[in-house]
Amino acid sequence: MMQTVEIYILNLIQKFRCPFLDAVMPKITMLGNCGAVWIVLAAVMYFSGYDEQAGMMVFVGLTVGVITGNLMLKPMVARPRPSWFIAEENLLIKNPSDFSFPSGHTLSSFVSAFILISCGSFFGFAALFLACAIAFSRMYLYVHYPSDILGGILLAGMISAGVLRCF
Repeated sequence: MMQTVEIYILNLIQKFRCPFLDAVMPKITMLGNCGAVWIVLAAVMYFSGYDEQAGMMVFVGLTVGVITGNLMLKPMVARPRPSWFIAEENLLIKNPSDFSFPSGHTLSSFVSAFILISCGSFFGFAALFLACAIAFSRMYLYVHYPSDILGGILLAGMISAGVLRCF
C-alpha cells in the first residue's frame, strides 16, 4: 500500500517534467553528489577562518552520515530504487547502482543545513533552500521514493543534533 502511494507521488511529480526542469534538476542533484557542495562549503568556512567550528561540525556530520546512511542502512534495508523498474532511456541521469533508503543526497544536505542554521551561520537558510531543492531533484529524477527523502531528513536531524551536542 505504502509503495503504491509513493509511486503515485513520483508519477505526479513526473507531470511537471519540462525541458527547463529536465535541464536544471540533474545539475541540482549533481551538487549533492558525494556531498560535494557541503564539503566545499565546510572547507571554506573552516580554512578561511569564517567559522571554523561550524565547518568542523559539518565535516563530522557528513562523516557520520556516510557511515550510518550509506555504509550501514542502505545495505541493511536493501530497498530497490524506483529507477530500477523503468526504462533506462527515461532517466535524465545515470541509474544509481546502490540501494535507495535513505537518500544520501538528502541526508548530507540536511545534516549540513541543520548544523549551519543551528550555528547561526550566514549560509544556514540558503543551505536549507538548496537541501530542499536537492531532495526534490532526487524524486524528480525518479531515483528515490518520498520515504527515502523523509528518512534522510529524519536521520539528518538525529545526526546533526548529536553533532551539536558533542560540540
